[in-house]
Amino acid sequence: MSGELRVLGACPLDCPDGCSWVVTVEDGEAVKLRGNPDHPYTRGALCVKVNRYLEHTRADDRILYPMRRTGPKGSGRFERISWDEALDEISARLRGIVEEHGGEAIWPYQGTGSLGYLQGCEGAAGRRFWNVLGASKHWLNICSSAGTTGLTLSNGTAGGMDTEDFALSRLILLWGTNPLTSGHHLWKFVQEARANGAYVVAIDPIRTRTADQADEHLAIRPGTDAALALGLLNVVLAEGAQDEEYLAAHTEGWEAFREEILAYPVERVAEITGIPAEAVHSLGTRLARTRPTAIRATMGIQRHEGGGTAMRTINAIAAVTGDWRHPGGGVAYSTSGHVHLNIDPRDDLLARPVRTRTMTRLASELESVKCLWVYGANPLGSTSDSGAIRRGLAREDLFTVVMEHFPTDTVDYADIVLPATMQIEHADLHAGYGHMYLHWNEPAVEPPGECLSTTETFRRLARHMGMTEPSLYDSDLELAEQLLASDHPSLEGVTLDRLRKEGWVRMNYPKPFTPFAEGFPTRAGRTRFPSRGKAYVPSLSAREGGRGPYPLTLITPAAHTFLNTTFANNPELRRRAKDPVVLVNPADAAARGLESGRPARVHNGGGEFLAVVEVSDRVARGVVAAPKGHWPKHVPGGANPNEVVREADADHGRGAVYHDNLVEVTACPADGAGS
Repeated sequence: MSGELRVLGACPLDCPDGCSWVVTVEDGEAVKLRGNPDHPYTRGALCVKVNRYLEHTRADDRILYPMRRTGPKGSGRFERISWDEALDEISARLRGIVEEHGGEAIWPYQGTGSLGYLQGCEGAAGRRFWNVLGASKHWLNICSSAGTTGLTLSNGTAGGMDTEDFALSRLILLWGTNPLTSGHHLWKFVQEARANGAYVVAIDPIRTRTADQADEHLAIRPGTDAALALGLLNVVLAEGAQDEEYLAAHTEGWEAFREEILAYPVERVAEITGIPAEAVHSLGTRLARTRPTAIRATMGIQRHEGGGTAMRTINAIAAVTGDWRHPGGGVAYSTSGHVHLNIDPRDDLLARPVRTRTMTRLASELESVKCLWVYGANPLGSTSDSGAIRRGLAREDLFTVVMEHFPTDTVDYADIVLPATMQIEHADLHAGYGHMYLHWNEPAVEPPGECLSTTETFRRLARHMGMTEPSLYDSDLELAEQLLASDHPSLEGVTLDRLRKEGWVRMNYPKPFTPFAEGFPTRAGRTRFPSRGKAYVPSLSAREGGRGPYPLTLITPAAHTFLNTTFANNPELRRRAKDPVVLVNPADAAARGLESGRPARVHNGGGEFLAVVEVSDRVARGVVAAPKGHWPKHVPGGANPNEVVREADADHGRGAVYHDNLVEVTACPADGAGS
């Protein structure tokens, strides 16, 4: 390849914006990356993290060759081996495990490192191979399952508003979401609405970057969002602002839900949420009198014991007010429910039904596993109860294979490490979960070293193991054609040839988009309100915070410079992130003798991690915040906040509870650990 070439592609990372990008290639090398200026959502901009993506692909610590462990598990000591050697050893170990323990002793542990439908978790890359082998299924519940399940129970889908239609809104509630850090492309549509007089409210336990820019910030007590939603609706009813016509035509369970709303007067809600009664009443009045109102609630809001119910009750606001009938009105959680690709898990390849293992239960379920195959994931940096996971990974009888780009903490415990391609080096199909577009990612450059794509790795492994199922050898283009072979009208005319030529295509949805103006994709065609007495499920922190040996509620928001643990080895982004910090309210700091700039232990019965104290009124009293993302081995004490995050399930979808943990914060001695 010679001369200059512009290659259209897409960001693969776990962010709602799912950006379209353009790679400039000169003489076979990627020399420039920018957001696609022609894309209606990306509009030429990438984030502070992805702006360094090309640098990341060329990092000195990139894994370029297969490796075999030579030191103790956890030591990170490896020797380079050939692909044939790696596949020989893997094949022999997998056959032995299947023969002695059965296929279900193998756990394919896949994360959201890539959201691609070919190489990443959206299409469950490798699923055909694992089904032929008879391995356990993997339930990827770590991110959004509580909210997705809750919304689907109500609406028949988790899909809602097109976020571009926020430009048409007159009242915008940014509820438990911080788009200026995690999905900043929404902000331009918020700004368009503001230019036309819209009022913007941030509802968040932390005064985030986004809250700083909002017209109003309500510092809600973690896990009490459903109670606030009921309180706002109480004011709507008092104002007589419910849309009786919409309620009669498109909802079920209204009378019982109405009684539930009346049980949450403003004063009670203020006591539960920690928001002053006058602020609840004021926003409720504004909500009653403002159409259209748009609510943006993303994944952080549902990571507690009552998370699925919280999303159901927030969702109910748009039905009571009738906002679903108005362009620019409704609720936006994830647009994934509007993506109707032909995703076939190929369960027909299973010889018999197999068990499903739950992603957030790695610590407790690992004991019965003989092979853990990790890809698109870094569980030692990202999964709850990481101390127990570390102990499990240290087992000598556990055969661990990790497909990775960089030497993460999880890689340090692998028996075999396989080098994986990065986004500019392979083909993939994408759909952002914050917009209405499909993207094609064309490979721009050849992979470095001996890196292979996920699809090619499984093709080679299947061949090495002598598997004869023809579909195991489908090419990437064949897999993409199969995904697009859907009879859903939203994909009519969306072909692979068109995607490869244009780079992106908007699915066939109108603009503006009012998905539930005429009903819902449920059996009755109506949204279902939560049952009486079940519209607010208090989280652990809401029930027990402020009492006992661990009185503080810990939340772990996204860091501005990392995306989960991706980029946490980039020297410049690590420099910008600085050392791990824990934000502590001044009153809580004074009571514990904590000072800004001094190290402290954040601990509970599950474990501890070290962080530098930042005394700040950005968190309310009783709440502490420690941004996620640091690799444990890069920080003092060798642990990040997941050390104190318990294994527990939300009320729906077995969702994770990252923002529902009780801790204490104790100052470290001046000459002690972490100083």
